[in-house]
Amino acid sequence: MELSELLSPEAVVASLKAPNKKQLLQDLAARAAALTGIPERRIFETLVERERLGSTGMGQGIAIPHGRIAGLEHIVGLFARLETPVAYDAVDDQPVDLVFLLLAPEGAGADHLKALARVSRLLRNQAVCEKLRAATRKEVLYALLTEPSNGGANSQAA
Repeated sequence: MELSELLSPEAVVASLKAPNKKQLLQDLAARAAALTGIPERRIFETLVERERLGSTGMGQGIAIPHGRIAGLEHIVGLFARLETPVAYDAVDDQPVDLVFLLLAPEGAGADHLKALARVSRLLRNQAVCEKLRAATRKEVLYALLTEPSNGGANSQAA
């Protein structure tokens, strides 16, 4: 599964301002609602419910908030690079500045887990994360995220 199947160029935010985790999740929910047509409140509640089970902050400044949503037709991703890192209750207690939201249909099963694993694998690559943090244009972020090799060998840096 390639990230280009989950992420559209419109679903990349190059510089998101959020004062805290709750506001970040609300902003992501609003943007995801615009992409999917699913009500913003339902997306936000799904994300908050998932966070209650345990933080989706995986450490090293990265979070992958996710959830299953009834009525969604396919897995949808949304990536945001934060202007200023926010406290996120991550496993390493470090603030988060790279966020990849994943929403899956209720019955997605293994596809949801495959998508999570794919995003997680990419964002564990330190070289890719450094390039994502250095990039300021959404086109460059999208290219880095969807590069088939995902080795971060893209020569564009900013």
